[in-house]
Amino acid sequence: MSSVLVVAPHPDDEVLGCGGVIARHVASGDDVYVAIVSKGAAEVYPPELVARVREETLLANQALGTKRLLFLDFPAPRLDGVPAASLASAIRDVVVQVRARTVYLPHHGDLHGDHKAVYWATLVASRPNGGFYPARVLCYETPSETEWGAPIPSDAFVPTVFVDVSRYLDVKQQAMKCYRSQLTLSPGARSLVSIESLARVRGCAIGVTAAEAFCLVREVLA
Repeated sequence: MSSVLVVAPHPDDEVLGCGGVIARHVASGDDVYVAIVSKGAAEVYPPELVARVREETLLANQALGTKRLLFLDFPAPRLDGVPAASLASAIRDVVVQVRARTVYLPHHGDLHGDHKAVYWATLVASRPNGGFYPARVLCYETPSETEWGAPIPSDAFVPTVFVDVSRYLDVKQQAMKCYRSQLTLSPGARSLVSIESLARVRGCAIGVTAAEAFCLVREVLA
């Protein structure tokens, strides 16, 4: 059994990027923790929508089997304006608290500034500079953000790790259905059809029915 942490800039990113892997970890007996970094800023999102999304988050992660949700409540969509040290410190506290051996984080090339801010903050929070640190750090892809990053090689999502989630794709889809306020109709990037299609494409790369793909940032083998 191992401790796993998924760092999500916004509610639903954890399902879009890692829903199948979360369910697979849970089925393997791992403890999965999900840190939702942001909460809709009051001046941007009405309180009733913020409350609704919070409830959807609880339901989605219950469907996945997440052991615990941690809400950091930094303002969205303004994480790129939060002092980097504050963001990194809060994420570092979670990493140490749950003793995460594996950490999943958004990709640095994602279009959304919040995703970029969380990527860099999580790298700082996970660095092996003394004390506890995760042995494995991977970036996930987020439909509607990752594919629209800047068209330069350094920002491209080039997967190096593929995880067979054939047995867990239905669980991921059920979890995404809980996010009724975020789900879109096909052919939207955040539709159930799109999510399944991406899983099928990633699966074809390794000869399985469905997969999720990741970029390995670091792995320490002791």
